[in-house]
Amino acid sequence: MADVSHTRRDVSQQDVSQTGQDLAGHPDVPEMRERYARMLGGRDVALVDGPVFLVGLFCALSPWIIHFTATQPALAAHNLIMGIALVVMAVGFTVMPQRMYGLSWAMCAMGVWLIIAPWIVGTGPDKGIIWTNAVIGGLTLLLGLVCAAAAMKSGRSRRRA
Repeated sequence: MADVSHTRRDVSQQDVSQTGQDLAGHPDVPEMRERYARMLGGRDVALVDGPVFLVGLFCALSPWIIHFTATQPALAAHNLIMGIALVVMAVGFTVMPQRMYGLSWAMCAMGVWLIIAPWIVGTGPDKGIIWTNAVIGGLTLLLGLVCAAAAMKSGRSRRRA
């Protein structure tokens, strides 16, 4: 029985290779292309999922990297929570980018909040903490703007189609 199925597979492969045809003339090609485009429709926003993940990871770990867990416990907890939120957003951009478009602007707001958080959440932050949060917040704001621009571009192209 295994020999028969093996023989059938060889014959079908041989028939396709002998005809020299590709799939360009197949009647289902337009439908397959449309389905593929729909499936990848939100991938333009998902291109930033890696950098967002890394920024979120650094934000979550920054209290231990910069060593301010003892001097700024409230800010350490804040950065941990914000970092986890960014990591979750990055995973969301990867798994279901079409549904994450609306959170692009929220990510911009998170970036602004991370920049000003040392003075609001912390108490007398030093320059290292301020610079760390400013860089993390700036990158978050920038990535949020990239996501929002990609979402707006994708929304316009979907409305035209």
